[in-house]
Amino acid sequence: MSWFPRLAALLLAAMFCCASFAQADSEQVAPTIAALRTELEKMPKTVESSEDVSALVAQINALTATTEKFIASRTSELNDLNARLGELGPAPAGGAAAETPDITKRRATLTKERNTVDADIRLARLVMVDAQQRASDLLAKRRAMFEAQLTERAASPLGREFWGDLADAWSGDVDRLQALGAEIGSSVEVARQPEHAPAVIFSLIFALLIALPGNWLAERILTQLAARVLPAGRLRRSLLVIAIVTANVLLVGLAAQAVYTTFDLHGLWGEQTRKLGQAMVQSGIFIAFVVGLGRALLSNGRPSWRLPPIPDAMAARLAPFPWLMALIATLVWLPTQVNAVVDASFAAVVAAHVVTALALTGMIGAMLLRLRGPRDAAPAETAANANAAAPPAAEEAERPLWVGMLLGLIALILILIWILVATGYVAMGSFLASQLNWSCIVLAAFYVLFKFADDLFMAVVSSHSSFGQRLQASFGLATRTLDQAAVALSGLSRVALFFYMLIALATPLGTSPGEVFQRSGKFGSGVKVGEIQLVPGAIFSAVAVLVAGFIALRILKNWLDSRFLPTTALEPGMQSSITTLLGYVGGITVIAFTLSALGIGIERIAWVASALSVGIGFGLQAIVQNFISGLILLAERPVKVGDWVVLGNAEGDIRRINVRATEIQLGDRSTMIVPNSEFITKTVRNMTLSNAEGRVLIRLPMPLTTNASRARDVILAAFGNHPGVLSTPAPSVTLEGVEVGFLIFQAVAYVQSPRVAGSIRSDVLFSILDGLREADLPMAAYPGFPSPTGAPVPPPAVAAPAPGILPGTTA
Repeated sequence: MSWFPRLAALLLAAMFCCASFAQADSEQVAPTIAALRTELEKMPKTVESSEDVSALVAQINALTATTEKFIASRTSELNDLNARLGELGPAPAGGAAAETPDITKRRATLTKERNTVDADIRLARLVMVDAQQRASDLLAKRRAMFEAQLTERAASPLGREFWGDLADAWSGDVDRLQALGAEIGSSVEVARQPEHAPAVIFSLIFALLIALPGNWLAERILTQLAARVLPAGRLRRSLLVIAIVTANVLLVGLAAQAVYTTFDLHGLWGEQTRKLGQAMVQSGIFIAFVVGLGRALLSNGRPSWRLPPIPDAMAARLAPFPWLMALIATLVWLPTQVNAVVDASFAAVVAAHVVTALALTGMIGAMLLRLRGPRDAAPAETAANANAAAPPAAEEAERPLWVGMLLGLIALILILIWILVATGYVAMGSFLASQLNWSCIVLAAFYVLFKFADDLFMAVVSSHSSFGQRLQASFGLATRTLDQAAVALSGLSRVALFFYMLIALATPLGTSPGEVFQRSGKFGSGVKVGEIQLVPGAIFSAVAVLVAGFIALRILKNWLDSRFLPTTALEPGMQSSITTLLGYVGGITVIAFTLSALGIGIERIAWVASALSVGIGFGLQAIVQNFISGLILLAERPVKVGDWVVLGNAEGDIRRINVRATEIQLGDRSTMIVPNSEFITKTVRNMTLSNAEGRVLIRLPMPLTTNASRARDVILAAFGNHPGVLSTPAPSVTLEGVEVGFLIFQAVAYVQSPRVAGSIRSDVLFSILDGLREADLPMAAYPGFPSPTGAPVPPPAVAAPAPGILPGTTA
């Protein structure tokens, strides 16, 4: 049995277990309003420490979640009862026909049940409001306690008082540490016993193998998989960084948890060492995250895979810092956790704050020095080596202005921290140092997430990706539309990530992650701006409705254009009108659904309609007139797409009827944009409205001595020989009469379209002239124009019309 079926079976078993657990949870008895209120009243009114506040806030949050579930379940019952009452209908009014007693009794029973459920919902909401108010008061008290601790001034490490307090408390702290050491010693003695030693040693070796060689092997495997499976591009780099960090955290967390569980199963933990062990597991996971993130971003072993634009020389200088950060985090964490476990003296706590501030600021200061690069240039070796070293130096010299300003700001913060520690504000200095270190870690982590979000949508949705090209081929989307969608989705994801980055940055500011995410939940419930409630969830839903609606509308229009309408007997102009009208109606419908998803009804945009009415009266009148004219053109269809129209001095084919204007392609292939109102308010000549055939009209003046029958035969033969002339109706030649001593022949023929009438008319004229010349039928000449023999023709007594086509004739 291969690994894939085993994995699938394991996942199915996990799903069944989760389903059984969920069913078991659902079978639990739902709490009552009295039980919820009693649980809230049992909670203490006051607390003394920040830890007590955190524990009480967790209890209140659990109570709030239970109350929300109770409200949701009762709300479904209320909706069901309202639906059943709606089926029964209202009670008959006075004077109306009486209903049956069963219906009256049933309505009364359902009404009583509905009132009971409604009352429960109202009381549960009151409990939830009281719980939230209690939590807000506790958090406000904790923030006040935190601010008081930050602003508290202790003895300066540069003075005697600090060291004197530390010496006075030394004996008591040593006794506490000896108690902790004795507990650790007893745990070691238990671990050395034969029944426990093999498991303990095996767990330690397993943890070391997983944490060190396991991470190295996992990183190599992930790199090879990324190179083989993922396509070349930016997404491969950002995804590899996330995979490496995740693998490091999972492996180290697995190793630490395995050791902790083994020690727990064999009874090695005491009261104090258990707290220390739990803190070690959490700190180990955090340190693994920091080291993995730093090594993945620097990527010294794979410079071409490096995500940030860092030169190789700078990355090499920063290579020790992930491990140095892990070492300093351990040194900073150990005194703090030991002080918390043994309940050390105030002097020991202050000393731990001093160590934290100095260690963290020293590490950040060393990192700033490494970022500046070596102060003195290396001695000149050879010309070749100097030329080879020149490009990296030039590359490092080009640093953006904001980077220099940021580094300067960090240096000022370091100086401020040292001043605070030196003047006795140790808690404030330690807090700023921890916050600065934490901010750097958060910014680095979210830099990876920002890059990943951008690379993901650019590699999936943009027109350059394979999936984007499939979308373009399937839905007929333009390249620009796909690129805009990729940029828009990337921007939305970055906005969401930026919001949670602010949450992560605010986490150490005297608050817990639970409190911050609770606040984010409150933000997610809506922000009221004036009379409009802005709900982030509703905004994302509205964007999803808008995008999905227009995509569905685009699919429907493409299906009508390419599949359905061509199978009907409708002409192309009518097909285009139907598609355009469908686009207008569908667009309005999608926008209406989008407003509904936002929670904005028609009644809420009445003021917008009022403002638009004023704007229409002043500046938008012409736009609205053209829009209404466009609708009239599409509905009444005096002109349609494909018609040949004459509007004033313009003559051409209608190519498109838009919302505001119509596009007409002229004979010189240029496009004229005509407002739609011009087609309604002015005279328009539609050459193809009722009949798409074109007419060719030719008038020929010939001498009185011309054989009229032979001339007619020649003209009809010229028409008949041209393939573009229609046989039905047949061409005709008439003799209009005699004008100024000439016979006037008029020939009429019909062609498929007026657009080809001019070219066919020219071809037929050439054929007629050749036929008349071959039949020796002379044409009338201009006065004084030389005859074919070379002698001038005497002028007639009256002016003769021009040969060929008389002025004023039209096709």
